Amino acid sequence: TKKTSGKKVVVVGSGPIMIGQGIEFDYASVHCIRALKKLGYEAIIVNNNPETVSTDFNEADKLYFEPITPEDVHSIVEEEQADGVIIQFGGQTSIKLSKFLQEKGIKVFGTDEAGIRRSEDRDEFNALLENIGVPQPKGQCVYNAEEGVKAGNNLGYPLVVRPSYVLGGRGMEITYDAKQLKRYLDSGFKRDKKNPILLDKYLVGKEIEIDAVFDGQDILIPGIMEHIERSGVHSGDSMTAYPAISLTEYDKENILQIAKRIAKGIGVLGIFNIQFIQHDGEMYVIEVNPRASRTVPYISKVTGLPIVELATRVSLGESLNQLGYGTGLYKEPEIKSVKMPVFSTQN
Repeated sequence: TKKTSGKKVVVVGSGPIMIGQGIEFDYASVHCIRALKKLGYEAIIVNNNPETVSTDFNEADKLYFEPITPEDVHSIVEEEQADGVIIQFGGQTSIKLSKFLQEKGIKVFGTDEAGIRRSEDRDEFNALLENIGVPQPKGQCVYNAEEGVKAGNNLGYPLVVRPSYVLGGRGMEITYDAKQLKRYLDSGFKRDKKNPILLDKYLVGKEIEIDAVFDGQDILIPGIMEHIERSGVHSGDSMTAYPAISLTEYDKENILQIAKRIAKGIGVLGIFNIQFIQHDGEMYVIEVNPRASRTVPYISKVTGLPIVELATRVSLGESLNQLGYGTGLYKEPEIKSVKMPVFSTQN
């Protein structure tokens, strides 16, 4: 590779992941590259998926078609003498590198390793929500089937059960009794003995989702999306309406305040995503992702906001105020839109 000098940032893509899932992260990676180039940085992409726009030769200044592994990314940063790395736009694959990069003394622009851990580590996340007074469904991490059945009886059925440290809710099930739960736990721990399985009380309600940008002080929420199906249907499989159909002004203000408290508590810098369930009039937080989510391209297009560019600039140290965006909830447009999945079984 031709050696160059000047300001350089390495953007980590999402690698080769399933059809219908990679394009959202690719959109975010490409818009991050374009924002960096506009700001005068040399943008270097690491991604090894030939089916993406981010690996087109004319997108980034340099393309490394390498696997998204700690060793490969480290070698590239060393070789390029880059100023730092952006991992917020490559999904779960890229944010998993945060601990390794920090240990190697590599600058991660955006939410730091401690912030990522606070949202990804179940015990830390539960403690944080409790500390800032944000409701969440009752839940527990379990490390074996016996402990799981005992926890299930204490929490009460139905339960949402899922493995930890997986992308996009893979392997999630709703269990309605101890027999179903035991079968799930036996099979789960047979596949993965190291990591815990997460048990959560299943709340029937309305699922609400937001993507947001936080600069350490102020927050910008482009829009609040409302899932049309009941809670528990995976966000990639569900239909989503924007603007939200049935939320009151009080609900919207409540979501804004909760999101700001969570972002401050975690230490978010840049983009993040929250999923809520509204159950009996109360807003419960079920998940926080310290990265771009699959809804970013959709909400960017329907609001007309350059969300990825704003998040990139905030990650590099600019404030929302400097960028000329009033903080809080962005004004809802006249247009009403629905995001829906297209399955390969459809004609």
